[in-house]
Formats: sequence, structure tokens, C-alpha cells
Amino acid sequence: MIRRRLFIARAVLRHLRQNREGATLVEFAIVGPVLILMLMGLFDIAHTQYTSAVLYGAVQKASRDYTLESAATSQTALDTRVQDQIRAVMPNGATITFTKTAFDDFKNVNEREEWTDTNNNGTCNGGEPYQDENNNGIWDVYRGQSGLGTARDVMLYTTNVTYPRLFPMFGMIGLPANVTLSATTVLRRQPFDQGSNQSPTVRNCP
Repeated sequence: MIRRRLFIARAVLRHLRQNREGATLVEFAIVGPVLILMLMGLFDIAHTQYTSAVLYGAVQKASRDYTLESAATSQTALDTRVQDQIRAVMPNGATITFTKTAFDDFKNVNEREEWTDTNNNGTCNGGEPYQDENNNGIWDVYRGQSGLGTARDVMLYTTNVTYPRLFPMFGMIGLPANVTLSATTVLRRQPFDQGSNQSPTVRNCP
């Protein structure tokens, strides 16, 4: 009886070993998730690149308009135009912010105000003298002042965009849930024969 059962069990195992039905389904169960993850990743990268190109194009167009003397009265319209172009290719929930900083010259863009670091601690404090380039009464990491500035001033125009990823695969491969893009351009305002040309004031750090 036992021998008969062993014979039947061996026959069943031999039949299962030779049976190829359903092999494709098992193979797809192994390969499918990896393939789908790769496809979603490629689509996500492609969308990010396309969105970045649209963002840079919109910012470059807006920057040319911001060089005009009339830009001071049309800031809202210019920023709205950039927003409309960006939102057309982005999912709902995208956050768009603009930063405009004016400098006296190109050489001053993103340069900190100079100070005499007498205590060598890398911080403007303890009554150390500094050059208040933008004359706002405080020491700044950057010499510029917020806004468009005046004629002939150099403006740093930055647009930051944050939006949720299109595909829910970010958690599987360690990516953040949101995509953050940034586009920056530097331009000089018109007319070119005038300008603020503020003289820096020597002050003391607190």
C-alpha cells in the first residue's frame, strides 16, 4: 500500500515537472513589476525634462519683457503669463513662486555685503564695520534689494516650481513625493542711461 502511494506521488511529481502550462504567468509575475517600475520611472523623467524646458522658456520670455521700462506696471501680468504656461503641463497642486532681486551691477549678483571680520568667526556681529550696499540698515547675505529695482539695475529673476509626481513609484526607489524645479535668469533694466547707483553706507553689525 505504501509502495503504491509512493509510486503515485512520484508519477504526480514527474507530471508536474514536465508540465509547462502557466509558466508564462509565473515569469511575468517576476519580471512584470520591475518592467512597470522602469516604465513609470522613464515617463516621470521625461515629464520632468519637458516641464523644465517649458519653465525655462517661459522664464526667458518673461525676463526679456522685464527689461522694458514698462515692466514696473505689468509685473502681475508677466508673472501670470509664466504661471499659465507652466500649469498647462503640470499636474494639479503645483506651487509656483517668484523671486526678484535688484543689484547695482552684474558683479554684485549674489555677493554678500563686505564687512571686517575682526573676531574671525565668519559672522557679522560685535560692532564690526560693514558696507551697507543696499542702504537698508542691516547686513545682508546678498547685496541686492527685493523687487525690480530702477532703470539700469540688474535684476535676478528666479521661478521655483513644486508639484506632486505623476506616478506613485517614488516611495519604492527612494525619491521624494514632490518634484522641485527652478529657473533663474539675470537681466539689466531699461533705460540704460539712468540708474540708482546708490553709494554704500558704512555701518556697524549688531
